[in-house]
Amino acid sequence: MTTVSAIVLAGGKSSRMGKDKALIPIQGIPLLEKVCNVAKSCTDTIYIVTLWPDRYQNLQLPGCEFIQENLSNTQGPLVGFTQGLEKVKTEWVLLLACDLPNLRVEVLQDWVNRLDNVETENIACLVKNTQGWEPLCGFYRSHCLPLLLDFLNQGGRSFQEWLKLYPVAHLPLSEPDMLFNCNTPEDLQQFIAT
Repeated sequence: MTTVSAIVLAGGKSSRMGKDKALIPIQGIPLLEKVCNVAKSCTDTIYIVTLWPDRYQNLQLPGCEFIQENLSNTQGPLVGFTQGLEKVKTEWVLLLACDLPNLRVEVLQDWVNRLDNVETENIACLVKNTQGWEPLCGFYRSHCLPLLLDFLNQGGRSFQEWLKLYPVAHLPLSEPDMLFNCNTPEDLQQFIAT
């Protein structure tokens, strides 16, 4: 079976939510903890990239390693992903945002099982929707780090723009609500109401 690590991004300022999304309880479990528990179904190696590791010390996150995001370079998820990717030693890394309350273990495990058949030129394996790739819930080859650093050094900050430059394999997703993310109080109310 393919060896996989996971990176969970918890570095956003949650400005649209008005409070830290990672700490919002979903069925009594903080969202960051819930996402990491699902990631554990795929790997024992989980890195949490965040500006505030102290804020999450009291969560139940055994085996997770915090990576302190660079305070002078907090320029979005692509930069945070790069900082996590520098630690990864496996061929593949599962990248997850911390605000995905509908993640399903069985879907992620199915995706992991597909990785051995992904052609070598593909730098990532992601779901595609009408707006483009879903970059914050999918798999990347760890050897894409030099390509990512080159893109960042040229001033790039957009996952979509970076992914346009290289071949990406497509992941199937029959239930798109799995990728629903909580960005605003309205999103949270919509999630609670379902």
